[in-house]
Amino acid sequence: MKDRAGRRRARRFAIGTAVVVALAGMNGPWLYRFGTEKYHQYKINQPEYKAANGKWEIVEFPEEYRQNTIHAALLRTGKVLLVAGSGNNQDNFDDKKFDTRIWDPVKGTIKKVPTPADLFCTGHTQLANGNLLIAGGTKRYEKLKGDVTKAGGLMIVHNENPDQPITLPAGTKFTGKENGKTFVSKDPVLVPRAKKVFDPQTGAFVRNDPGLGRIYVEAQRSGAKYETGTQDNYRVQGLSGTDARNTYGIAQKLALDKKDFQGIRDAFEFDPVAEKYIKVDPMHEARWYPTLTTLSDGKILSVSGLDDIGQLVPGKNEVYDPETKEWTYTDKVRQFPTYPALFLMQNGKIFYSGANAGYGPDDVGRDPGIWDVETNKFTKVPGLSDANMLETANTVLLPPAQDEKYMVIGGGGVGESKLSSEKTRIIDLKADEPRFVDGPAMEKGTRYPQASVLPDDSVLVSGGSEDYRGRGDSNILHARMYHPGTNDFERVADPLVGRNYHSGSILLPDGRLMFFGSDSLYADKANTKPGKFEQRIEIYTPPYLYRDSRPDLSGGPKTIARGESATFTSRAASTVKKVRLIRPSASTHVTDVDQRSVALDFKADGDKLTVTVPGDKNLVQSGWYMMFVTDGDGTPSKAEWVRVP
Repeated sequence: MKDRAGRRRARRFAIGTAVVVALAGMNGPWLYRFGTEKYHQYKINQPEYKAANGKWEIVEFPEEYRQNTIHAALLRTGKVLLVAGSGNNQDNFDDKKFDTRIWDPVKGTIKKVPTPADLFCTGHTQLANGNLLIAGGTKRYEKLKGDVTKAGGLMIVHNENPDQPITLPAGTKFTGKENGKTFVSKDPVLVPRAKKVFDPQTGAFVRNDPGLGRIYVEAQRSGAKYETGTQDNYRVQGLSGTDARNTYGIAQKLALDKKDFQGIRDAFEFDPVAEKYIKVDPMHEARWYPTLTTLSDGKILSVSGLDDIGQLVPGKNEVYDPETKEWTYTDKVRQFPTYPALFLMQNGKIFYSGANAGYGPDDVGRDPGIWDVETNKFTKVPGLSDANMLETANTVLLPPAQDEKYMVIGGGGVGESKLSSEKTRIIDLKADEPRFVDGPAMEKGTRYPQASVLPDDSVLVSGGSEDYRGRGDSNILHARMYHPGTNDFERVADPLVGRNYHSGSILLPDGRLMFFGSDSLYADKANTKPGKFEQRIEIYTPPYLYRDSRPDLSGGPKTIARGESATFTSRAASTVKKVRLIRPSASTHVTDVDQRSVALDFKADGDKLTVTVPGDKNLVQSGWYMMFVTDGDGTPSKAEWVRVP
């Protein structure tokens, strides 16, 4: 009996030893599903594991500094701007509690910054002077059907007077000619004067095309009896004479339907040295969920968004001039869904990957293509797989940027669809006839994947969820490195925190990555427990930072013009294999159109390293960059900040 028990103990020990040996020989990321939590924690903290897979660590701010971070941008000071606005919290919005933090990831310090407007769901991009342009945000939170008590909707105000515009104040009353019901405007509206139309051949006057203004109106009282079912013309109360004859409203159904978010026109530059917002000229259009993209001339294009009455901006795009601090409309109209992924190409045109983050008709502006903003010509590009699942997809310009190859990662169906794609799709815009081809697939269909370019030319793809906003406890705790040279994925250490809607990632100057946000609808598989906003930050240290040493980089000028060279000092100059300029990220809603990594030519002489910046202004946009050098093992230096004027 004793011998039999001893044999059982020996057998259990032998089996346990075999399991440990087997686990030790397996690819690190799969350990958790096979081993115990205790063994998993032991294993992922071993030097050999970290050297192969990297390591994740959670950063939790003191309670007084926590916020629902929606947007993040790396500033040229090396600090990170974390913007919440009202943080997708109706109570914060009602109380005008708008939050911004500045976090120093080296010193670990956090600072509160006064936030001048609700910059929840704004747009942003890096400017040439190192400021961050921020435009748009929230004027009103959505109201779901059942919460709407007063019938309302869009009123189109017509002005048939060709001689002058007319301004109607907030509180203007509109009474239907057929239905007799009265609705009240929530905001003032400026209606431009009518346009005179002449016969192009004879020059004779033909007609006046009325000027149009859009305004949100709602019934004076609550209740379904104040809804309207059909279109009607509306008389504007309080007008007389020619104004009364020339000005009227037309509205379709005014009902108790769901009311979408409304945007604001406000725009600011955030100064990273003064650490404050500076108000600039407001946009012509209110925008909630816009994309801001740098153009060839250094001006900033603002596209899409929901306007001040909750409607998709009808293709009216505009441009910000950083010199004059003013906005002007583009000449032509083109409509996109909200947060479209728009990137400046080396030929000065704009590439639209088809990826977006939300609102808009499923049959307007969804096709990927190349857009000439000046002529408004749009050339579609073919071959995109899972083309009906581009909402909440990520798009990344693969390194080096000179190759002009893009990857579209994952995505889901329009709206709150349960569809999600495991596809990656790659397009080479330098090909004679560009078309998408499938890249390596992910294990699961993935909405909201994060993608960050690293100094060694790999791309970390992490997180996301299988369902809309993580429904059904569907967050994906996977991370993988994409290697453009071999076109394959390599699984690395799994993140500790799920990330879906309202999350993002930022490359830090020391070569690590930070991840923020996540806004699950529910916290359980049955979708019965409300989700909680993820306020913790997570830092991923890639494998290349667990090697014995890393190259150094110092000295050199702070400014290098395009086409010019500059010399830096590095004791490891002879081992350097790559030099990269990486533009700092500005990330939100799976959209980071600033991110790009540009290869620099270089030569070494002793401990001196001379680098040359490409001369193409569309490849190297004016602004501040992180310059990394990488050795033959793929280990990067810490970044030196360099300005390209």
